[in-house]
Amino acid sequence: MNYSIYFMMKINAVQCVCLLTKKYALTVFACVTLTLMLSGCKQTQTQTASKKEVLNALLIEVSSASNPKPTLAVQAVAQPSIPKPFIEKDLWQHIALNLQFELSPHPRLKKRIDWYLSQPQYLIKVNTRAAPYLYHIVKKVEQQKLPLELALLPFVESDFRPHAVSKQHAVGAWQLVDATAYHFGLQSNDWYDGRKDVLAATDAALAYLKYLHKTFNGNWLHAIAAYNSGEGRVKSAIKKNRKARKNTHYWHLSLPKETSEYVPKLLALSYLLQHPETGFKRPTLPNQATTTILDVGQEFNFGILANLLQINKQQLHALNPGYLRHQSPTDGPHKVLVPLTEKALMQSAFYREQFSRRYTVKQNDTLYGIARRFSTSVNKIKQLNDKQSNLIIVGERILINQANIDRSLTVDYQISPYLQQQVPTQQATIEHHHTIESGDSLWELSLFYKVPLKDLLDWNNLQAASILSPGNVLILHLPAKQAPQPTQPLNTPSYLDKLENAVNSSEVPSSNVPNLPQ
Repeated sequence: MNYSIYFMMKINAVQCVCLLTKKYALTVFACVTLTLMLSGCKQTQTQTASKKEVLNALLIEVSSASNPKPTLAVQAVAQPSIPKPFIEKDLWQHIALNLQFELSPHPRLKKRIDWYLSQPQYLIKVNTRAAPYLYHIVKKVEQQKLPLELALLPFVESDFRPHAVSKQHAVGAWQLVDATAYHFGLQSNDWYDGRKDVLAATDAALAYLKYLHKTFNGNWLHAIAAYNSGEGRVKSAIKKNRKARKNTHYWHLSLPKETSEYVPKLLALSYLLQHPETGFKRPTLPNQATTTILDVGQEFNFGILANLLQINKQQLHALNPGYLRHQSPTDGPHKVLVPLTEKALMQSAFYREQFSRRYTVKQNDTLYGIARRFSTSVNKIKQLNDKQSNLIIVGERILINQANIDRSLTVDYQISPYLQQQVPTQQATIEHHHTIESGDSLWELSLFYKVPLKDLLDWNNLQAASILSPGNVLILHLPAKQAPQPTQPLNTPSYLDKLENAVNSSEVPSSNVPNLPQ
C-alpha cells in the first residue's frame, strides 16, 4: 500500500487533527521520504523505513505542532524487571526464601545434613544468642547485595558465640584473627576488642569476604573456603589441580579436614532452612529491629548509661561484648547496642534530653527540608515527635535528633563500685610567677616546670600559638614543696638534674637549689 494513502486514511479515521495539521504531517512525511531516498543513494543496499517507524515519526511531529509546550511523545521502553527479594514478616522465613547458592549432591554435604538432623533443636538454641544481632546482619548483607548465605557464617564459625576463641586465636562470632581484624579496621586495646563486637566484626568480615570473592574471580565457594583456611592454602589447592589437569571446583580441592567440612556445613544449613519438611526445626524472629545502635558521642560508663535509659545493666553488657570493662575507651568507639527499638529509644526521656534539640517551624519549611538541613531523615523526625503525617505548621516547635550532650556519662572512680583504682592524694599548690625572658616558649616552660601544657595555657588564658613577650609574667600552680625559681637560661639543667648528678658524684647540690622534701 502507498504510504501517503495509508496515512491519509488513518488521519481521516481518527478525525482528531485539523486540516493545517494534515498538511504539516504530509510535509513531514515528504521530508522523511526524501531523507530515506537520499540515504539510500549513499549505501550499497536500499534502506526502507517500516510503517511503525514512519508512524512514530509522524506522531512526534503532529504532537509537537499541536502542543506548544514540549511533551514526551514516545513512551519509555519497559525495562526488564529485576527480581526483588521476598520480604516475609518472619526473619528466618525471609532468609530461607532468599538463599541463592546452588546445591549439588555430594557425600560430604549429606554427612553434614545428617549431622544437623541428628540435633533438630540446634538452630532453636543458637538463635537465642543470635536474636539481638541477626536482623542487623541480614540488612548489612542485603545492602551490599551479597548472598544471604553469608549471614549464616557466624552459626557455622562459632555457633554464634561472641566470646569464642579458637586454637588458632580467632576470636568472636565471626572468628577473626588479629591480623585480619586490624587490616579491615577493627580496633583492639585493653578496653575494647572489635572482634567480640558482633556488628563491628560483621562489617570487617563482609569486607574480607568481598575481597576474597574478587580474589577468586567471583567463586563464592572458593572465597568461603579461603575465609576459613586462608587464601594462600586455597590458591595452592587450585594451582595443584590445574597442574594435574583436574577439576578446580571446591568439591575437588584437597583442603584441610576442617575446611573440607566447613563449606558443606554452611550448604547443609542452607538446604535445611529451605526444606523444613525434613524435620529440622527453624526458629522464628520478627523481621524488624528489636535492638538499636546508639552513638553516645562521648566516653560512657555502662552503669550510668543503663540507669539513664532505664534498662538492665547486665543486659547492656551482654549485648556489647566488645567492651572489656565497665567503661568505654576514652578515644572510642562510643557506639552501643541497646535493647530498644528505634522508636522506643527516640521516645525515651534520656534521648529527648541529650540527643535532640528544639526547632521552630518557619514559613516554607517542610519535613524533608528540615531533615536535610540537620542531616537526619523524615522518618526519624516523625518518630521523635510521634507524628503520623508530614504536616507541620508555622510556629510549631518540633524535636530534631541532634546530639546535645551536656553531662558526663563517666564515673568518678573515687566512688565507683565497679573499678577500684588508687586515687592519688591531692597535693597543695602555690601560685608561682615566671617572668618571660627572650627565647622562652610555652612548650619549654611546661617541660621545665613539669606541668601539662594545657594547664599552663588554661592558667594564663593563652592559646598554643600565643606569642610570649619578654617581661610579661606567667602564672603557674606548682606543688607547694616544689617551686623552683629559675634565674639562669632555660637550657641549663634543672635542680632535679643537678641533684641526680650530685648523687652520682657524691657531691652536695649548690645552695641555690630549693630544699628537698624530707
